[in-house]
Amino acid sequence: MIDELSEAIRVDVEPNYRVEESSPAEQRYVFSYTITVHNHSPQAVQLLARYWKITQGSGKVQEVRGKGVVGKQPLIGPGQTFSYTSRAVLDGPVGVMEGDYTCVDAATQRHIEVPIAPFRLAGPHQVH
Repeated sequence: MIDELSEAIRVDVEPNYRVEESSPAEQRYVFSYTITVHNHSPQAVQLLARYWKITQGSGKVQEVRGKGVVGKQPLIGPGQTFSYTSRAVLDGPVGVMEGDYTCVDAATQRHIEVPIAPFRLAGPHQVH
């Protein structure tokens, strides 16, 4: 459920193809993505869990769930941001990721879902 508090949390994503870690001959395409979570609400929120849906160009879908992000469950104060970088390995040069974060309002302990809009992962020279 999207509510006023979840709409005050903005998630920006910057994907990057990792040419030095990829091996197209082995169908291994590595992408990093830097996430920045902006808390525009008047209260602190803690990021408790993540859900990712990764759709590869081949149509293969992988779902990933876990606690926090990069081993942390950060508390993000009002007006603050939290950034981290992670990776995804695909079997082709194109894919799409989307998902959500489960956060908790630090004051009320109310859980909220923060959607992460789909973003494209694409190796060099990919037009689709």
